[in-house]
Amino acid sequence: MAKHEEDFDANLAGEEGQSEETKSSWFKRIKKGILTSTAEKKETPEGLWTKCPECNYICTMNELREHLFVCSKCNYHHRIGSTEYFEILFDEGQMDVMFENIRSKDFLHFTDLKSYEKRLQEIWAKTDITDSIRVASGKINGNQIVIACMDFEFIGGSLGSVMGERIARAVDFCLQNQTPLMIICKSGGARMMESAFSLMQLAKVSGKLSQMTDAKVPYISFLTDPSFGGISASFGMLGDLNIAEPGALIGFAGPRVIKETIKRDLPEGFQRSEFLLEHGFLDFIIDRKQLKERLGTLLVLFKN
Repeated sequence: MAKHEEDFDANLAGEEGQSEETKSSWFKRIKKGILTSTAEKKETPEGLWTKCPECNYICTMNELREHLFVCSKCNYHHRIGSTEYFEILFDEGQMDVMFENIRSKDFLHFTDLKSYEKRLQEIWAKTDITDSIRVASGKINGNQIVIACMDFEFIGGSLGSVMGERIARAVDFCLQNQTPLMIICKSGGARMMESAFSLMQLAKVSGKLSQMTDAKVPYISFLTDPSFGGISASFGMLGDLNIAEPGALIGFAGPRVIKETIKRDLPEGFQRSEFLLEHGFLDFIIDRKQLKERLGTLLVLFKN
């Protein structure tokens, strides 16, 4: 008999001499390590934790909310919507939301992967946001102001006929009541589903804002991440003051498109708010934690 065959027979005999408990101990050890009673498992509630996309710092949503959705480690400003901005800015969160009765309509019967009408119905069904911008009137440190804030959640904060009409009516309200207006921009550009109707809103809103200039009623443009397309090429840069959040991407076309078009590497920090401030496109940058206090000061100065 070959030597390796003798060794195999010896090992086999040794295993047969072991008790059943000993032979199965390796299996029990593994089994013990992987079995957990279903009753003992604790599911982590969805949305309880969040990770900073800039530095990967993980914290609870409560901690992030306490810091006004700004990373406590790297100061990255998380994207937020109109609800959060209104809570941060208005005194005690008190405001009057206006023009919610105006709704988008699929008057061109536009269809891409799905019809525009179906897309609108799906968004209205899962969120209480009625369009890509909300307008509210309230006070910041006791000073009256109207804020029109875009919601990126609603078709990328795209500019449509409803956004244009709501801003136009906000301007009329501000002119009638001699109240400053601030538009918080957060958009990917014009809404393709409305074609020329969308593009015409750029001229419409710009024309309405010129009435505020003539009446000497202040208009503040607040650019957040991201602010692109026709928004940045028109009323996003027409403010008496053009301000922005730290690190916000602001431009017409995105950096990837520009790089592929000109076939050249772009400067470091290109299209970030710090880059725009350095090149004269912005008046200043305000950290979100200081935003309410700085705006309150500006409103007092505007009065004088």
